[in-house]
Amino acid sequence: MEWFGDDAYWLSRLVFQRALAAVYFVAFLSAALQFKALIGERGMLPVPDFLRRVPWRASPTVFRLHYSDRFFALVAWTGCLLSAALVAGAADRLPLGAAMAWWAVLWLLYLSIVNVGQTWYGFGWESLLLETGFLAVFLGNEHVQPPVLVLWLLRWLLFRLEFGAGLIKLRGDACWRNLTCLYFHHETQPMPGPLSRLFHLLPRPVHRVEAAANHVVQLAVPFLLFTPQPVASVAAALIVVTQLWLVLSGNFAWLNWLTIVIALSAFDGSLVAGPHPLPEAPLWYRIVVIAVTVLVLALSYRPARNLLSKHQAMNRSYDSLHLVNSYGAFGTVGRVRQELVVEGTDERTLHEGTVWREYEFKGKPGDVRRLPRQYAPYHLRLDWMMWFAALSPAYAGPWFLPFVERLLDGDRDTLRLLRRNPFPDAPPTHVRARLYRYRFTTRRERRETGARWHRTFVREFLAPARLS
Repeated sequence: MEWFGDDAYWLSRLVFQRALAAVYFVAFLSAALQFKALIGERGMLPVPDFLRRVPWRASPTVFRLHYSDRFFALVAWTGCLLSAALVAGAADRLPLGAAMAWWAVLWLLYLSIVNVGQTWYGFGWESLLLETGFLAVFLGNEHVQPPVLVLWLLRWLLFRLEFGAGLIKLRGDACWRNLTCLYFHHETQPMPGPLSRLFHLLPRPVHRVEAAANHVVQLAVPFLLFTPQPVASVAAALIVVTQLWLVLSGNFAWLNWLTIVIALSAFDGSLVAGPHPLPEAPLWYRIVVIAVTVLVLALSYRPARNLLSKHQAMNRSYDSLHLVNSYGAFGTVGRVRQELVVEGTDERTLHEGTVWREYEFKGKPGDVRRLPRQYAPYHLRLDWMMWFAALSPAYAGPWFLPFVERLLDGDRDTLRLLRRNPFPDAPPTHVRARLYRYRFTTRRERRETGARWHRTFVREFLAPARLS
């Protein structure tokens, strides 16, 4: 079965696996450092309450066996340790079966976290990491040739990721069709980065070129992934360049980085390092890979049908294991940026002269003078959900009042999610939330005021609240 493996992809596999392990590490680290306030036993959306409401078939997880904050921390930090060891190349020093089991454990641990993460883990890059991690289980290690079938499945994943994102744009907001979405996107995206303002201030013809190039890379280039080399490598390189542009222009957790990692698997490593003879695959491994290929192709029916549907859905999982999913991003682009500003006061009685002090978040805009920071690939989950809450109170329904309650209680785990707590000595007596419109300042405004943002009060989002 000479067709089964291809030595030319040994370097591509090595780089892909090490880079994927690094993304896993960031994902587990994000979970370990944030879970207590978000989904812990005393969190805003506690895991034990969720498990009592949801049947195990809808949410398989090791936490069905036992949940405590200590056990969750053990799972998350174990994931960090296993990921770090894979980055160092530990899997290549193990027998093939043991290496596959290592990757499988990593996938199972992260699946267990995602399936109890609720609102905080409802983003497309969670399913993308799980689908990619599942395929990585069957990619083998240095003891076997890279299996061609799994490499093709990774290209099929990359195709769905890019082509789905391109189609949702064409079918969604008209500004993508008239090439004007980038007039707004850099300013209204969920979490701007340090260069986002500079991208926003680029001339409008440049923004139109950005949008047109995006259409080409997402709608035409993905088909070239299935052509012979070196054309497939060129197609992957174009996708990587586009993703790096997105990395520079904003903070999208590990979405862009993971897309780059998947694209690396399509490169012909022999163009760089030459062939590296490896042993042929044992029979049991061939059987497993073929079976998984058949499974993935069968599960691809609904995601493929979704691509062709006029009612295309973004970032949808069709099974509780997140094996084969639909993807997409920014089918609609906001024209106006709105931000929630959360404030507190330590005054017992409120009056017109009450002094309110603002809570500062790590990533989302707040202080108009502060330069947005680069956090991606690390994911600030609370900051992201605050962006959604500003779009509509419905997004804030399950968790926002518990968040305010924890501010009033001075909860340490919640305060660790913030950049600055204006009440270091004692919790506030009242907390309120106000909605503002934010926009980037012009170059002239920046010179005159030193501010990077200009904000205008819109309305009250939450009236002053206190603990009963």
